[in-house]
Amino acid sequence: MTASPSSSAQAAREALAVRLQHLRKDAGLSGKELSARCGWHPAKTTRIQKGDAPPSDTDIRAWCSACGADDQADDLIATARAVDSMYLEWRRLHKDGMRKVQEGWYALHGQTRVCRVYVSNVPPGFFQTPGFATALMGQITRFQGTPNDVTEAVAARVARSRFLYEGGHRYVVLMEESVLRYRTAEPDTMRGQLRHLLTVMPLASVSLGIIPFTAQRTVWPLEAFYLHDDTMAVVETLTAEIKVKQPRELADYAKAFTRLAETAVYGDAARDLIQAAIDTLE
Repeated sequence: MTASPSSSAQAAREALAVRLQHLRKDAGLSGKELSARCGWHPAKTTRIQKGDAPPSDTDIRAWCSACGADDQADDLIATARAVDSMYLEWRRLHKDGMRKVQEGWYALHGQTRVCRVYVSNVPPGFFQTPGFATALMGQITRFQGTPNDVTEAVAARVARSRFLYEGGHRYVVLMEESVLRYRTAEPDTMRGQLRHLLTVMPLASVSLGIIPFTAQRTVWPLEAFYLHDDTMAVVETLTAEIKVKQPRELADYAKAFTRLAETAVYGDAARDLIQAAIDTLE
């Protein structure tokens, strides 16, 4: 697993390493003795114990067997897989195309009651029109060099919009004015996307704030993030999706969201910014 810029992923990885180290010590084994029993170089044991190298399922089973703790192998393997899922490179996620990932998002949004979203680049997926989603996902596929299943992926992404209309879900969205101005798609497609924002704004499930270019900042522009209830933040970087679950980090994202919300405009002022962006495309 590539080292994560999120301390949540790194902390979980280190906690797993500590559990393995405790198993070795409880068994009364030195690092060299465990390495000999597992049939690998002592340097590998050192890397695993420091959290520098993620152990495979086979590594964990060998480690537990060497320590006489076979009964703990399944639990440790499950923990290792959970750590691995905290930081996932997009190319790995999209190795078979984008549809499955979009379907996974659908399930997550179905479970979320309140989703707080901040975006600085493109509208969130549940606000995207089919035309805009097609343009954007085509760009992503070409950039990543992953299989092209854009048509199916777009259908799965657009399906998420149903939660705007049913199920008692709430979406509180903050959008930088730059999102309205970036030419992410052709002018006609951008017009359709911006008009769609005006259409969803009055929905009871939606609160949409726009942070103007002229706003006095208390928090700098950030990477896009989604706060699902108070249990998880999903952060989107160029190369990876990061799932943050550590309470301290969740509190930081919630704090940032609150401060960003204080600099946004709503209602008629937000609609005026959207309309002004549409007018530049006429």
